[in-house]
Amino acid sequence: MKISSVLTSVLMVMLSLPFTASANDKGVVLVTGANRGLGLEFVQQLEAKGYEVIGTARSPQKATELNATGARVEQLDVADAASVAALAERLGDTPIDILINNAGMLNRADSTLDSLDFDAMERSFQVNSLGPLRVTQALLPNLNAGKGKTVVSITSRLGSIELSTGGLYSYRTSKTALNQINKIMSSELAPQGFTCVVMHPGWVQTDMGGPSATLTKPQSIAGMLGVIENLTTESTGKFFNYDGTELPW
Repeated sequence: MKISSVLTSVLMVMLSLPFTASANDKGVVLVTGANRGLGLEFVQQLEAKGYEVIGTARSPQKATELNATGARVEQLDVADAASVAALAERLGDTPIDILINNAGMLNRADSTLDSLDFDAMERSFQVNSLGPLRVTQALLPNLNAGKGKTVVSITSRLGSIELSTGGLYSYRTSKTALNQINKIMSSELAPQGFTCVVMHPGWVQTDMGGPSATLTKPQSIAGMLGVIENLTTESTGKFFNYDGTELPW
């Protein structure tokens, strides 16, 4: 057989095979609250893995470390409907494979009934519960256009009703609400091939977690990315620890 005939046969076989993305074609990931802490570490590790990353911050011009990563940086306040809508408009028809709803807040001043501040509690729900819901709804066309169809919302084991030991009214209840929101979304979006999960990052040494925490940011994010990269549609609706173990509701 002539060499040209062999090459033609090989080419025909290759063309008949299903398309497989190259090692560098990892996909597009959008991370909210990416200017510091876990969000920034997510961006840095995702960039190192070869993903195309979009990181959001309320004040992009002040997000020096985020801008230095090389990721696409976008303005976003997850508690502001107009800001979320503006982000969706700027993104246009950009496909998003993985959405990581990371932006969150912790109010430490409401550990007892006497210390409750209902305005602060409403703010916690706007950021921690409604924020991920608002962003996911706005970016659903982008997620539908992506290959991954994955929504990861960063929650906390403090949102587990079974594990609750009291204190931190606004943080605990807003994360419990987020868990329920994820469960509802997972049921609705399952027929479209989506995977929606909530994840506890562990007790991490961040501004929120404090210096006494047991995990470093690189350890927490490396663990969560290991879980995220191995999610399947059968994982949808579940509550995972950063190491992949399931947590009780």
